[in-house]
Amino acid sequence: MTFDSTRAQIRIEPRSPSYWRVIIDQPPFNIFGPDMLPQLNAVVTALETDPHVQVVVFESAVPGFFLTHYDFEPPLEATTSMAPGPTGLPPLPDMLVRIGRMPVISIAKIRGRATGVGSELALASDMRFASRDNALLSQWEIGAGLVPGGGPMTRLSRLIGRGRALEVLTSGNDFDGALAERYGYVNRALPDEELDDFVEALATRIASFDKQSLAVIKRHVNAQTLPPDTSVAPEWDAFIAAVQRPAAREKIAQLMEMGLQKDPDVEARLAHYTGSLWR
Repeated sequence: MTFDSTRAQIRIEPRSPSYWRVIIDQPPFNIFGPDMLPQLNAVVTALETDPHVQVVVFESAVPGFFLTHYDFEPPLEATTSMAPGPTGLPPLPDMLVRIGRMPVISIAKIRGRATGVGSELALASDMRFASRDNALLSQWEIGAGLVPGGGPMTRLSRLIGRGRALEVLTSGNDFDGALAERYGYVNRALPDEELDDFVEALATRIASFDKQSLAVIKRHVNAQTLPPDTSVAPEWDAFIAAVQRPAAREKIAQLMEMGLQKDPDVEARLAHYTGSLWR
């Protein structure tokens, strides 16, 4: 399948019938907005329904940014008015849940900043590999008086443990590739020049195996590790409630005045700027 659109911010590039790459391409910062939601849904649906694909790699075409935070320029209603997805969850948590459940092995190849939704997409993927030199992961929301909405409180707690999850979520700090590997936030951090070849070799190897066996293995691992929808759903509700609180509105407005979504330095050093709001 090809995902062909002159406005596509997320596109599918098959390497073979059994191995697809999903490219996030929304320069300059790969900010995730409501216009991306139907595109991601089309990608997830294609992965769920194609009879041949066995492995998918999520990656970025934008230098310095894997995928970043939600877009604060459109009105909130542009997001909240969207119908729930097939799981019954709102669109973003619905798609992240489906990535975890689909009978396809998913890999996040993280080069650049994976903040907010970017971190959440990585956590929803089955495996995460990061550039040791050029990856930064964070759940930045606390710095703007927000609560994460894409399931990281549940997923991080299961993945890296209570104390480290609370450190990530309540500090809003950046975690480089090396520290993310040490914490278990990613599977491995590799030298930047080795990342592409490693992920390519792994994805190609997985794609060569039996699709049914891969799906059965993933289903059994999921049964022991995936959080129930009842754990994920309240996080989105908490995010929507937080966005509407006066304190969060004030902090987001201050960040926008500083250059959020416009100034490369603000996007690249988001933890620094969110920290400055509270001094």
